[in-house]
Formats: sequence, C-alpha cells, structure tokens
Amino acid sequence: MNWFDYAILTIIAISILISIIRGFTKEALSLAGWIVAAWVALTFSEQAEPLLRDYIEIPSIRLLVAFVALFIITLFLAAFVNYLVSQMIQKTGLSGTDRMIGIFFGLARGIVIVAVLVLVGGMTPLPLDPWWEASQLVHYFESIAQYISQFIPDDIAANFRYS
Repeated sequence: MNWFDYAILTIIAISILISIIRGFTKEALSLAGWIVAAWVALTFSEQAEPLLRDYIEIPSIRLLVAFVALFIITLFLAAFVNYLVSQMIQKTGLSGTDRMIGIFFGLARGIVIVAVLVLVGGMTPLPLDPWWEASQLVHYFESIAQYISQFIPDDIAANFRYS
C-alpha cells in the first residue's frame, strides 16, 4: 500500500468516526436536510424572487438571493427537526444503537466521497501517475466512479480517463 491508499482509508475512517459520534439518525436527517434544502431552493426560488423586487433591482441577483435564502431557511428548519429527533432518541435510550448503525452510514458516505474524488481525478492526468497506478485500493473506486459517470451527461463523462 502506498500513501494514496492510506489517504483513502483515512477519509473513510474519518467519515465512520463522525458517524459514530453523531449517530445514524443525525447523519441521515442531516443529509436529508441538505437534499430537501436544495430541492426547495431549486423549486421555489422563481416564485420567491418577485418578493424581492422592492429591494433588489437586478433580476439575476434577486433570483440568487431568493435561492440562497430558501436554502438557508430550509437548512435551519431541517437542523431544528434533526435536533428534536436526536433529543427523542437520547431520551429513549437508543443512542448506542443509533451510533452503531451510524458506522454503516459513515462507511457508505466515505466510499461515496472517495469515489467522487476519484471521479474528479479522472478528469486530470493523475491516473497516469505512478503512485495512482501503484495504489491497491484506487482501482475499486475507479469502478464505482465509472458507474457514477453513467449518470453524468455524455459530453462531460467523456472527459474521465483512468488509463
């Protein structure tokens, strides 16, 4: 194993540790909050934009401010719900179980993070470097990255090269 393999393992280990500390519920609700916040902002920013006409003249800036405001407000609401649910779990005594299940969430998130980093690395000359080719783990993540690239538009996915 080379330094790149250790970096991959470190990223996954940190993700697992964070999930053990926070627990599955908090991690899953946090992820859901980010997804819902993005959806709300994308879906409703055009409807919220007219509310800012009296304050902001430039339409593109109004739309950006509406998007950011909706995103942040939704994120705060999601964090509040996350806090309430976490308090309920603590009071029920399931926090140990929640933390243990968090290991699997952290493992999955760590794998996805590394796969996305490898995917982005595939757009650079990095896969041709000797340390990349000597890595024992990166090839597993290249397979995941190639799978992910199927969901990316063809003109962008054509830029990913691993050999």
